[in-house]
Amino acid sequence: MSDYKRFFVPGGTYFFTLVTAARRPVFQNEKAVRLLGSIMRAVLTAHPAETIAIVVLPDHLHAIWALPSGDCDYSMRWRNIKRDFTIAWLASGGHEPDSSSEKKRESRRGVWQRRFWEHTIRDEYDLEAHFDYVHYNPVKHGLVPAARDWPWSTFHRYVATGHYPPTWATAPDETRLKHGTGE
Repeated sequence: MSDYKRFFVPGGTYFFTLVTAARRPVFQNEKAVRLLGSIMRAVLTAHPAETIAIVVLPDHLHAIWALPSGDCDYSMRWRNIKRDFTIAWLASGGHEPDSSSEKKRESRRGVWQRRFWEHTIRDEYDLEAHFDYVHYNPVKHGLVPAARDWPWSTFHRYVATGHYPPTWATAPDETRLKHGTGE
């Protein structure tokens, strides 16, 4: 088994990728996306973290969080989000693939992949690159022709604040890395 190493920086900013089990499109269902949002808000109210950016796609999500000073326990937050979402999703009639005997022995469910991917943001350039990556992801996956067309993204918040023009990331868009200039 692989030895997973996580990098913990108290008060750090992190980029995350979480994937559904077997890449099932759980979040093609609007009810599931709204439930996830509700669960995330509850967990992040109890254990504060700032969601800088997020996009929820049918089978995975990307998020950027800034943790409070002195706090580096992002794993606990994701564990709680995944657990609480799974319980609420299944209770509301949501489906999961059949659980393997290993999952049953470990009391795991089949809604999420077991782990998540994390990257510690190093500087402003790294943050901006991941920020753009989050918001461009629905276009990259061919789900929509433009970032503005994907409803489950903080892209709309950043258009409202002027960080992105509404036409940013329109496929194919040669100028997507020149966001904010409209050139």
